[in-house]
Order: sequence, then C-alpha cells, then structure tokens
Amino acid sequence: MSIVEVLIRLVIAFGAVITFVTINALFLVWLERKVSAVIQNRMGPTEVGPFGLLQTIADAVKLLGKEMITPTAVDRWTFFLAPVIAFLPAPLLVAAIPIAEGVGVSDLNVGALYLLAVSNIAFIGILMAGWASNNKYSLLGAVRAVAQNVSYEIPMLLAVLTVILMAGSLKLSEIVAAQSPIPYIVYQPIAFIIYFICSIAESNRTPFDLPEAESELVAGYHTEFTGMRFALFFLAEYTQVFVLAAIITLFFLGGWNGPVLPGWIWFMLKTYLVVFVVMWLRWTYPRLRSDQLMNFNWRVLLPVAIVNLLISTFIYRGQF
Repeated sequence: MSIVEVLIRLVIAFGAVITFVTINALFLVWLERKVSAVIQNRMGPTEVGPFGLLQTIADAVKLLGKEMITPTAVDRWTFFLAPVIAFLPAPLLVAAIPIAEGVGVSDLNVGALYLLAVSNIAFIGILMAGWASNNKYSLLGAVRAVAQNVSYEIPMLLAVLTVILMAGSLKLSEIVAAQSPIPYIVYQPIAFIIYFICSIAESNRTPFDLPEAESELVAGYHTEFTGMRFALFFLAEYTQVFVLAAIITLFFLGGWNGPVLPGWIWFMLKTYLVVFVVMWLRWTYPRLRSDQLMNFNWRVLLPVAIVNLLISTFIYRGQF
C-alpha cells in the first residue's frame, strides 16, 4: 500500500470519526433535554424540527456565530490551547472502539490500556483552562477536577484489572469474545458498580459535578470561554459520556454479543442504555459536597476495589 493510499484512508477515517462525534454529541444533548423533561414533568424541545430534534443544531449554529471573547489578563496560548486539548481525546477514543467483530477504525492489541490512558488527557485541558483564565472560580473548578480525576482513577483501574485478569488479554475484541455467552457483569457485579460510579465521577456528571458547580463556581473551569471554545468543552463532555458507556459495554455487558440482531445494533443499544441511566441519575440525585466525594472514594470505593481484585486474583489465577 502506497503512502498516498494510507493518507487517504487516514483522512477518511478521521472525517468519519469527527462526523460521528459531532452528530452523537448533538443527539445526546437532545436526549438529555428530553430525559430531564420527562423526569420533571415537562415537554422539552418541541418546536424546532420533529420532536425538537433540530433544536440542538440551532443551538450549535448560535454558538458558531457568537464572538469568542478573550479576557485581557489570561495566559493567551494556554487559554487558546485548553479547549483543543480537552476535545482531543474524543476522536482518539472513538477511533479505538470496535462496535462489532471487525467493525471499527482500529482494534489495538493493547486497546484497554489505550482507552484508559488517552481518556485522561482531557483533564490536562481542564487544568489548562482553569489556570489560564485568571479567574479564581475557574481555577478552583480545575483543581477540583484534577483532584477528583486522580482519586477516582485508582478504583476504576482496579475494577478494570479484574476484567483483564478474567479475559487474559488487553485486546477489546478478545475481552468481548471471552464474555460469550455470559457477560462479566454476572461474574463481577462489584467491579461493574465501582467502574460505573467512577465513570460518572470521571465525566464530571451529577452527583459528582463539583468542578462546574454553578451555585459555587459560576461555571467552573469554562467560565471565561465563549463561542466555539465553549462548544469544544461541551462536545468533549458528551463524547466522554458516550465513550465511558461504550467501555462499560465492552468490559461488563458483553459488547456486541447478542441474539438475532447484528452485533453493532446490540453494541449501540447497550451503550445508549448506559448513557440513559447516567442522564437519569443526573436529574435524580443532588450534588455531593467536596468532602463527601473524596471520603466516599478513599474510604469506600478504594478498599472495596482492592478486596475485590485480591479475591478475583485468587479465583481466576489459573486463567494465564
């Protein structure tokens, strides 16, 4: 294969991933509005397009037309790069997720490690945004985000290790194949609960949305960002929710395994079901205090994750 053909394939793959990330984020914004409306006994978007489906597109066009204001005292280069760094992991993660056997941009031999590593790049962008904004509320939000990410990353990794231990592989397709016909949520319900809770905390969603608590920090780390810069943070947040739901599907729900329907349909159904539950929780539970958030991780999740990993190691040590 020539260099030109490789470049053409890369451009096509990149374009497809960016298109999916954008459309998926627009759909998830609409879905969350509808979910919140049902929970609060409201109608939600109804006027723009059938069932209000085009409302998010109208909002996106509005954001594109807004002025990108740069405050005078910001660290300019860091301020400009922060939204880009925060959004960068989104296409990189989506590209590494297979949605069916042989269907996907890439299925890496170390796919599980890649997903866990790249997903943390976004928090560098969040820290850059808070530091560069020259705003105390933005800085406090960024510091909270980093502390939250570092804390909840540990039990999350321990939960993933139990899955890798059982599958005996880091390749995502092999982890999914090892769950046929029984998904790992049956064998590892504790690891599933730990990972699910940590994934909500990693994506800064309620009840773990301390980094952008509007009652305390205005809008947190993206207070000073407008226009497309704010939109990049928005796209990154909803794409991260989708990616974390996709990882849960791959690690615990059997991926694309399922009867009758094609594998990619099963994968999408499971993933969007997890996304729906995440949205449901956001509009059901109140926000935790900062001390409650940290205590819950270090005093509850981490000890339980360690014990669960030790027990799993003893039971499944013969897998290798």
